[in-house]
Formats: sequence, C-alpha cells, structure tokens
Amino acid sequence: MDRVKSSMQQVPNPIPKVLSRRAGGANSLETEKENFERSQAVSINKAINTQEVAVKEKHARTCILGTHHEKGAHTFWLAVNRLPLSSNAVLCWKFCHVFHKLLRDGHPNVIKDSMRHKADLNDMSRMWGHLSEGYGKLCSIYLKLLITKMEFHIKNPRFPGNLQMSNRQLDEAGENDVNNFFQLTVEMFDYLDCELNLFLGVFSSLDMSRSVSVTAAGQCRLAPLIQVILDSSHLYDYTVKLLFKLHSCLPADTLQGHRDRFQEQFKKLKSLFYRSSNLQYFKRLIQIPQLPENPPNFLRASALSEHISPVVVIPAESPESEHVVETEDLVDTDIPPLASTVDSKFDDLFGTSASTDPFNFNNQNGMRKDEKDRLIEQLTAELQAVKEELESFRLESGRLCQALRGRVNELEAELAEQTHLKQQALGESEFLRVELDDLRRVKEDTEKEQRSLSEIERKAQANEQRYTKLKEKYTELVQSHADLLRKNAEVTRQMTVACAAQDEVENVKKEMQDRLKAAQDATSQQEKTQLEQLQALQAELMSSRSELETLKSTITSSQQSTEQLSTQLSALEAEKAGLIETVSQKEAELASLGVELKRVQSSLTNERESGVKATEALQNQLNEKESREQSLESELVSLRWVALRAALEEAGRIVQDCLNQLEDPAHISCTSSADYLVSRCQVALDCVERLQSARDGFVSDNTDVSGLVRAVTQFAHLVGDVIVQGSTTSHMVPVEQADALADNVKACGEEALALLCQLKEQESVGTADCSRLRAALDTVMVLGEKLRPRGLELQQGELGDLVEQEMAATSAAVESAAARIEEMLNKSRAVDTGIKMEVNERILASCTDLMQAIKVLVLSSKDLQRDIVESGRGAASMKEFYVKNSRWTEGLISASKAVGWGATMLVDAADQMVQGTGKFEELMVCSHEIAASTAQLVAASKVKADKDSPNLSRLRQASKGVTQATAGVVASTKSGKSQIEDTETMDFSAMTLTQIKRQEMDAQVLVLELETRLQKERERLGDLRKKHYELAGVAEGWGGEEEGTG
Repeated sequence: MDRVKSSMQQVPNPIPKVLSRRAGGANSLETEKENFERSQAVSINKAINTQEVAVKEKHARTCILGTHHEKGAHTFWLAVNRLPLSSNAVLCWKFCHVFHKLLRDGHPNVIKDSMRHKADLNDMSRMWGHLSEGYGKLCSIYLKLLITKMEFHIKNPRFPGNLQMSNRQLDEAGENDVNNFFQLTVEMFDYLDCELNLFLGVFSSLDMSRSVSVTAAGQCRLAPLIQVILDSSHLYDYTVKLLFKLHSCLPADTLQGHRDRFQEQFKKLKSLFYRSSNLQYFKRLIQIPQLPENPPNFLRASALSEHISPVVVIPAESPESEHVVETEDLVDTDIPPLASTVDSKFDDLFGTSASTDPFNFNNQNGMRKDEKDRLIEQLTAELQAVKEELESFRLESGRLCQALRGRVNELEAELAEQTHLKQQALGESEFLRVELDDLRRVKEDTEKEQRSLSEIERKAQANEQRYTKLKEKYTELVQSHADLLRKNAEVTRQMTVACAAQDEVENVKKEMQDRLKAAQDATSQQEKTQLEQLQALQAELMSSRSELETLKSTITSSQQSTEQLSTQLSALEAEKAGLIETVSQKEAELASLGVELKRVQSSLTNERESGVKATEALQNQLNEKESREQSLESELVSLRWVALRAALEEAGRIVQDCLNQLEDPAHISCTSSADYLVSRCQVALDCVERLQSARDGFVSDNTDVSGLVRAVTQFAHLVGDVIVQGSTTSHMVPVEQADALADNVKACGEEALALLCQLKEQESVGTADCSRLRAALDTVMVLGEKLRPRGLELQQGELGDLVEQEMAATSAAVESAAARIEEMLNKSRAVDTGIKMEVNERILASCTDLMQAIKVLVLSSKDLQRDIVESGRGAASMKEFYVKNSRWTEGLISASKAVGWGATMLVDAADQMVQGTGKFEELMVCSHEIAASTAQLVAASKVKADKDSPNLSRLRQASKGVTQATAGVVASTKSGKSQIEDTETMDFSAMTLTQIKRQEMDAQVLVLELETRLQKERERLGDLRKKHYELAGVAEGWGGEEEGTG
C-alpha cells in the first residue's frame, strides 16, 4: 500500500486518466447497446420471415427477454418497421404471433410503447380485410384482436398482459363498484369475441379432413392459437365470477343480455376447446381444459361453488438441444479476452500507456504483476462467470417455476374435480339405492297396473285431445288479452306524461309569478332607500348653504364695524382668514356633495332602467310560459283525442275481428249455451250504460279521458263476446232460429261499429246515440231467452218430489241388485264345481262388495244433499230450493238414474256369466259404467257443498271405496277369464304339417278380420259417444227448442 501511495504521489496529473476511464465506460455501453440491437434484429428476422412454418420458440423468447432488458419495445418496433408487413401475408401473420407473445409475456411497457403504432395497425387490418381468404383475412382478424387487447389493458391497467390475477386482484380491479364490474364484463365479452373470431377463422381456413396439424403450413396457422387458448381460459373464468357478482347486486332481468351473450360464447368456446384438444399438434405443446357440459346457472348463487376454473398447462420443454441453443443465444459471446480486460481495468486505475505513465511496473522493474494483481484478475473472471451462471440459473428457475405453477394449478383443478365427482358419485349411489328399493316395491304393483293400462291410455288420449283444443283456445284468448293490456298501458302512459307536462307548466307559471313579484318588491324597496338617501343629502346641502349665508352676513357686519373697531383689526384679520379658510372647506365639501349627488342620481337612473329591463324580461318569460302552456294544453288535448281514437280504433278492430270469426269455417265446430248468451247480453247492456255515462262525463269535462277509454275497452270485449257467443249458440239450434240469431248478432256488431265511428269525431261525440245498439242487444237477449232449456217441464211441486223419488229408486235398485247377487252366489255353489265355482264365487263376491260400496255412496250423497238444501234454502222450502236450482236438481236426477240403471245392468251381466251365456267383457264394461255413474253423482252432489263439510269428506271416501270395488270386479273378472282360458288348452299333437300350416293361415285371416272389425267398432264407439252426448244435452234441456220445432 505504501508503494501504491508513493506511486500516486509521483503522478503529475491524474485527471486525464479519470476522463479516459469514463470514455472507456461510454464506449462499452455503446458497444453493449449495439450488440443488443444486433442480436434483437437477428432474432426478430429469424422469428418473422416469409417461410410458412411456425415461429420457433427460442427466437420469440429472445425477443421477450429483450423487452425486459430495455424495459420497453423500442428496439422491437425499430426492427419491425423495416419489414414489408403490408406486402406479404405470411410475414404479417408471424409478426402478429410474435407481437401477441410480447403483449402477454413481455415487459409491461410493451403495451404503452405499442399504442403509438395503433393507427398503423388499424390501417393494416383494413388493408388485409379486403382479402376474403387465405392469410389476408386471418391477418385482419388477428390485428383487430391485438388492437382490442391493447385497448383493454390500457383501460384496465390492473390486468397484466398474461391476464393472470387472483380473486382479490379481480375485486380490486372493479373497485367494489357494481357499475365498474358491469362495464368490465362488457369489455371482457368484446375481448373474448375477438379471440373466438380468430379461433373460428383459423379452423375455417384449414381442411380438417386431412391431418393439417402435422404439416408445416398447418402448424404455422395453428401456432398462434396457443396464445388465444391461454387468454380465452382466463377471460372465461373471470367472466363467470363477475356475472355471479353482478347477479348478487342487480336484478336478473337487467342482466338478461349478459346471460344470453355468455351462453353464446360458452357454446362456441366449448366446441373450439374440444376440437383443439383432438389435434395432434396441440397434444405435445399444451393441455387444453374441457368446459363443463352445461353453463353455470347464475340465478342460483350456490352454483359459484361448483365452478371450476379452467387451467391451461404447458408441459416443460423436453428437447435439450433447443435449450442449449437458447442459452448460447442469450449469453453474450462477444466477451474480450481476459488479459485485455484486466489490462484495460489496470489502465483505468493507473494510466493508459507505459510510455507516458511514469508509474509502470513492467517497464520499471522488468517484472511480472505481483500476486495481488493476479488474484484480482482471477476474482474478476470468476465474478463474471458467476454472474453469467446466475443469470442462466435465474432464467431456468423462472421457467421451472412457471411450469411448476401450471402443474400445481392443474393438480388443484383435478383434485377439485375428483372431489366433486366423488360427492356426485356418493349422491348417485345413495339415490340409486333408494331408487332400487322403490323399484322393488313398485315391481309388485306394476303387474296389477299393467292390466288396466290399455284402458287408461285410451282415456288419456281422448283427454289429451280435448286438453289440446282447450289449450289452443286459451292461448289465443291470453294473447288477445295481453295485447289489449299492453295497448291500454301505452294509452295510460301517454295520459300520465300529458298530465305531468300540464303540472310542470302550472309549476313554472307559479314560479315565474313569484319571481316577478319578488323582483318588483326588491325594486320598490331599493327606490325607497335611494330616495331616503337623496332626501338626507338634500337636507345636508341646505344646511351647508344656510351656514354659508350666515358666514357671509358675518363678514359683511365685520366690514361695517371696521371703522368702529379699528383697535380689533388684527384680531378681525385673523378671524377673517379663518373664516375664509372655513368657507373654502365648505365650498369643497359642497362640490364633493354635488358630485356625490350626481353619482347617486345616475346610479338611481341606472337601477330604474335595469329594473324596467328586468321587469320586461320577466314579462317576456311569463308570456313565453303562457304561450308554451297554451301549446302544451292544445297538445294535451290532441293527445287525449289521439289516445281516445286509438282505443276506439282498437275496439273497432276487436268487434270487426269477432264479426270476421262468424265467416271462419273453423268456427262452425264451436258451440255454446243460451243461458251463457243471455248472461253475456245482460253484462253488455250494463257496459253500454256505463259507456254512455262516461261519454256524457267526457263531453262535460274533456280533461279526463281515462274513464271513457276504460269504458270503450270493456265495451269492445263484451260486445265481441256477445257476437261470438251468439254465433256459437246458433250452431246448437234449428236452422230458422239460427239464422235469426246470427242476423241479429251481426246487426249488433254493425251498430257497435257505427257507435264507435261516431265517438271518433269531435263533432259527433256529443250526439252519439246508444239506443239502437241497446235495442239490438235486447233483441239478441230475447232470442236467447226463447232458446233457453225448458228443463224437464215439471211443476214446482213435482221437481222436488222427483229428486226424492229418484234417490229412493236408486237405493232400492242397489238393494235389489245386492239381493240378486247373493241369490246367484248360492245357486252357483249348489250347481257348479271346480274352477268354475271358484271363479263364480270370486266374481260374485267382488260384485257384492261393489253393491255395498254403492249403497254407502248413495247414503252419503243423500246426507250431503240434505246439508246443501238446509244451508242454501234460507226461508224458502226444500221444493222451492230444488226449483230455484233446477239445473243442479236435474243433474242429480240424471246421475241417480244412471247409478240405478248401471247396478241393474251389472246384475244382469253377472247372471248371464254365471249361467254360461254371458261374457266377461260385459261384466267389466258394466263395472266401468257404474264407476262413471257414481263419479257423476259425486260431482253433482258436491258442486254446491261446503268444502269443510264432514258429509263431503264421507262422500269422497265412499267414492274411493266404489273405485276400489270397481277395480276389484275388473281384476276378479280378468283373473277368472284367464283361469278358465288356461284350462282350454289346444292339442296339436294329432295334426300334420299341412294341417298346422292351414290352421296358421286361417288364424292369420281371422286376426286381420278381427283387427278390421276392431277398428270399425272403435269408430262406432266414438259415434255412439257423440250421439250420447247430444242426447244427454237434450235430456238436460240443451236441445229443447229443436224438439219443439220438430
């Protein structure tokens, strides 16, 4: 150290050596920069070229590391701007791929530096968009995606280029504001749309029938999709989480558009992920996740826990050769020799040349460098090697960490999926165990239920056809009603807007009047204040003038007494001087007061002028408001008439539509009753009265049109209903009466249209006459009264007695049937033996149980009818109650007759079956008929009953008993039939082959004949049922007028 100090003392001027050291450092920086730019340019040119092959990963990684080295993308854009991107589509496509990688994995400043070239990218996208196929179209789509990605990250700087964020960071990106989350979701939808468009564009440009993923050209097009898959998986995951968050804060209707857009993107993304996972090219480069079968249900908040984030895994690179080349590219090989480096550092410290430096160990001593210098050189070399090794280790560890992080995410996703599958399997196992137990229990019941399945299917088919027709009619009515409600709501909204506008005009008018009054008060107060100030100034001026006159008179008197008071001359001189000074002061004050007076007068004049101007402006505003109010009033009147005319036109269309239905051939099949027509006519007449009252109210006060609109709407519906019901009623009456009713209904519709036309015009609304329409409705109502059923044409006293008689006859018929069945059972036991006796006993026993159940049902029905009569007749007698409710009474009588008749038919069929002349099928049909008759009796009995009545509960229980007994009869009959048929086995042992073939052909002929006969009998059964319904309607009084005219 002493020798070094002495050497430094011998240096004459050390400053040039410091400068030379700085100059050497600057040259090394420039050299390093030139080497960096040269290596980046070489890598960019190797990555972006015209060869139709995929971009090599090592060149793209070099570009990415370059952005981190210079903390930006200036060098990248300098090199790219020299490439002919607009003239070669393959070159532009590979540029988009490399640029996409830089945006994802490069330095964060890459996005900011690239925004300067956004306009150029837009122009290039439009230019390539003119091509409809090949790389040109794909380049246009890819450039739009890159522009969208840059704009998204500029708007949302919290999102990194690779879109990897935690749930907490995602919440912070929205700043806990639902509006930010809403807008962020929309931007993510747009971003994902661009990704999907590129996905679809690449797939549509490839011939998927060949193995394009193993060709160089196919890999060139497919390689950028890896970046698209990485972006799409994150966007899908964040979109799902944001939508769940929005559904927890906003109503579901507001987010309907978001859900629809997500559903569309989910289907596309799922399909594209599936197609990509099947390509050989992707299998060795990336592990593509599979989306769930169904999209998440955002309306159920708990579905968020079922969502599994898709994880894209990129396997670690196995080829070592590529890694070696990559490391060689990354390490700077242009390192100067170690000796020269040490010499340069030594020169920086101790001088640049041995000839000019007096301190030179080699020349002075003729010796080598000492041990310490060699140690410094060795440590410097080791330090440089360690730095290089550390940098390579850092890059390798970063890559390994990224691969391990992806593997951890993959394992976590697989663990969550396996846990979910385990829970689902446990639930399914428990469910299958319970279902197996249920199936074992149901299996026993199924054998019994299959026997009656065919009959149930036929009934279900008939009921389904009827239900379909009713549903179609109901749908038409609901649609019509919904349209009318929407139109009514629109008219009401217009009225509300008009009323609000009128209220606003009144408020503005009142506010302007208040402001005008306040301005007038302020002006008068200010004038009063200024007048008081002026009066005070005038009074002060008068006092000053009087004082001046007094002083003048004093001077005059002093001059007159000068001769007499010569001895006091000196004092008077002094007093005179003081007085003169006082006068000058007063004159100055007077001049200033005059100026102040002029200023006050001018300000008063200005205030008056401004007050006049303000008054004129307020008056003008008031006049404008009045004119606006008048215009709004006229507009409101016109809106009222527009709303009224719209309602009248819609009412006219409703009535006209009902009239048009009369000419529709499909309308001929519709029927109705005269009772319903009369009731609708009465309601329509009441509506006409309300319409006339509303019309009179509107004529007297035309500010309220809502009452008339409501009356017109109800009027159109009710008159249209009368027209339709009158037409349908005419289909059930004789021709002459049908024509008369149809003509009067059409006349009623025409009168309604004429009345609506009169109400449309302002001139004729006050003179519109409803009398002709009322007369037409009265005529339709009179015709309906004539067509009403006459019932059973019994006297009032006979109707009540007939109910009791029929119920008693039913009970007697059931008792008689039970006695006959008991008698037949005893005869069968005495005569029959073996299987026949067993079958007869089983069938007759089930018939006996059925008779007992019917007997209990009839008794329960009597008790319930007694309660109904007692609770509903009031002060009237029982017979008067039956007469008052004649339709219900006739239903009871008809149902009682049907039950008694069915019991008699069942006994007759059982008797013939026991004797061997009957059929088992007759017995089953009679059982079903009894079940239907008892159901009719139950329905007729409970239609007027109280739902909490104990007798009604007993009646329902008795009805269930009848149903079970009927099923027992049918089951015992089928069992007996099968048991007897089993005994009649056929013996084919004595037949030859020809005889068996002949019998087989005869059997086939017989099967075809029976099938044809079965089809005809089914058609005949349908016709018989239709005729039965018609006759039942006549019995109930529906066709009474037709019988009378016939």
